[in-house]
Amino acid sequence: MSHARVSERLRRVVDASVGIKLFIEEPLSDSAHALFEKLSEDPPAELYVPDLFYIECANILLKTLPRFGRPIEDSLADLADLNQLALKSVPTQELMEDALVLANEKNLTAYDVCYAVLARRLEIPLVTADERLVNAIPWAIRLENIQGRNTDM
Repeated sequence: MSHARVSERLRRVVDASVGIKLFIEEPLSDSAHALFEKLSEDPPAELYVPDLFYIECANILLKTLPRFGRPIEDSLADLADLNQLALKSVPTQELMEDALVLANEKNLTAYDVCYAVLARRLEIPLVTADERLVNAIPWAIRLENIQGRNTDM
């Protein structure tokens, strides 16, 4: 009988503050790259996002155009790369009512708490670099604390 340890599948919700670090060099970009590299492990990680994740990342890239003098073609290439990631996208339509309630309760935006609602529904942690979310949502964990943690909520 083999006692080989079966590798557990990492399951997390990730928000745009984490995803954008794949394309914009910021503190913790290396941690974001390490997390997303788990998508190609065996078994592959399951990283979930509400569908607004993509437009939030596009908006962040838009804001970087004048700030960093990036050509729009670079941002379009980043979006194409983002679209190729094996993320599990969930329609915000399924999250909006609970997001409204939680946003009101926590005094956060409905689009920010969409990620928290999805994580709660899936019973897995939300990984974020957003300090307000970490402070307001008990099941949110900081990106820098993700290494080595593989426990569900």
